[in-house]
Amino acid sequence: MTALRPERESGASYGQQPYEASGAFEEWSVGQQAYQPPADETAYLPPVDDETVALRIPEPPPSGSIPSSAASTTPSDTGTATGGRAARRKAAKRRHGRHGGHAAGAAASAGVSAGGSSAGEATSSAPLSRVEARRQARARKPGPAVVASRAVGELFITTGVLMLLFVSYQLWWTNVRAHAAADKETSSLQNDWASGKRAPGTFEPGQGFAILHIPELDVVVPIAEGVSNKKVLDKGMVGHYSEGKLKTAMPSAKTGNFALAGHRNTHGEPFRYINRLKKGDEVVVETQDDYYVYKMTSTLPVTSPSNTSVISPVPPQSGFTGPGRYITLTTCTPEFTSKYRLIVWGKMVEERPRSKGKPDALVE
Repeated sequence: MTALRPERESGASYGQQPYEASGAFEEWSVGQQAYQPPADETAYLPPVDDETVALRIPEPPPSGSIPSSAASTTPSDTGTATGGRAARRKAAKRRHGRHGGHAAGAAASAGVSAGGSSAGEATSSAPLSRVEARRQARARKPGPAVVASRAVGELFITTGVLMLLFVSYQLWWTNVRAHAAADKETSSLQNDWASGKRAPGTFEPGQGFAILHIPELDVVVPIAEGVSNKKVLDKGMVGHYSEGKLKTAMPSAKTGNFALAGHRNTHGEPFRYINRLKKGDEVVVETQDDYYVYKMTSTLPVTSPSNTSVISPVPPQSGFTGPGRYITLTTCTPEFTSKYRLIVWGKMVEERPRSKGKPDALVE
């Protein structure tokens, strides 16, 4: 190839016969025509290197001086080195270092074809070895401490949700159900009385027989026989102490203490604010035949649940000095607990037949 030919000037000698274009190649023939170099092959020869005859990258020839046959083997303008294998290696070292010139170029071209990604990104997408894959899998796998902390966290969250649901049920849903049940019982009693349907003189446990009005607190709630949570109190009604040693008088009795119990919180909470009642505030008990009007006289803020004397015919701590027609309201205290009992007492001031209309306390 002419690109690796030793450099010389016309007529120079290297210990051999001068190079002549016309006699440089002997004719050869193997059943073919003799080969003769083209006439313009000797038109361009690189100049002789004055320092050494080793391979070098020659200076580019002047424009228009490269023959057509030489131009066909001349490297393109893409940056490929000329001047022999050693020269190309040196040029590659200068451009890319000792190793990886071709790989770096390939990575760069791959990055450009991928939409401008860098060579580092292309390299990072290479498949991992088995050891590296296992190492990364172990790094991604949570440790025992992380698993335990997650389990404890999920347990706390579940417990919190359950507690929130329970509180919502107790403080909201029980009131909704109790109010609905109490309103239904009140309507049933009023309809029976309006239709003239007579109720027996004695009532079964859980059976409604009267309606309690506390105008000061805007309370209207049915009164049922007994103080059972399931049958009476949890249904939003007020219960009458009427069983065993806790049996008290009915409102129609000539003397005695008509004692009632009701929830202060949840399940309708009819007695939630009876602690706000003041001396002289009126309470009305409505039955099928009469209205019984009581006025509040005294309060016992705190007492033991076992202090049953508060519902005796003449309660010793009420301020009453002798037999009379009294009413006692009992409920739990403090709020949202059942540790103690709150007691409110009143004395009957009027018995009014239904035929004479509502008492003044119920007239709006």
